[in-house]
Amino acid sequence: MGALRVVLADDNFLVREGVAKLLAEVDDLELVDGVGDAQALLASVAEHRPDAVLTDIRMPPTHTTEGIEAAKQIRADHPSVGVVVLSQYVEEDYAFELLADGVAGLGYLLKERVSDIDELVRALGEVARGGSALDPKVVEGLMRRKAGEASSPLSGLTDKERAVLEQMATGRNNATIATTLYMSERSVEKHISAVFLKLGLLDEGESNRRVRAVLTFVDATR
Repeated sequence: MGALRVVLADDNFLVREGVAKLLAEVDDLELVDGVGDAQALLASVAEHRPDAVLTDIRMPPTHTTEGIEAAKQIRADHPSVGVVVLSQYVEEDYAFELLADGVAGLGYLLKERVSDIDELVRALGEVARGGSALDPKVVEGLMRRKAGEASSPLSGLTDKERAVLEQMATGRNNATIATTLYMSERSVEKHISAVFLKLGLLDEGESNRRVRAVLTFVDATR
């Protein structure tokens, strides 16, 4: 497998250069372009066809949701390109907007995660494979908002199943979930099977069911 090819978008030149230097130190990752606005990002993706995009939410001209709009356009025009959107703060409404049409190939991380290069690269790799990667702080906020409602499909999950689903929503694989939650991989597999059963996800492949479970989680926290 070749290097993960990435396009970076951030209107702040110093931030863009700083992130570029961090990514340049990663083996098996190639930063193919760095741009400063959404239009340039769309053009770069069309030209370079990267595996993944890393983009700020707020870019010119309005500095509001240009990154989200670009992410949606990229996923529509180039379904094989994963997109990780970066935000300065936990903005749940923006997360909803980004994921409204599905979670496959999309990630939403806080900018503070950029300093954890392993976590950032993991998220880029996950969306490039068609998975999802949500920031743990965003996941926690979403879970708190709706987990207690009887009408939520999440209400039937046990605490451990809910914890495993939270970790799935961040894009972690079973081994990482096991380490994070201090349980065996076998236990993680059992909890995931229970989540699939309770959410009615029985007749699809493992990868698609994971994505749909995360989508159910996002829908339930609206």
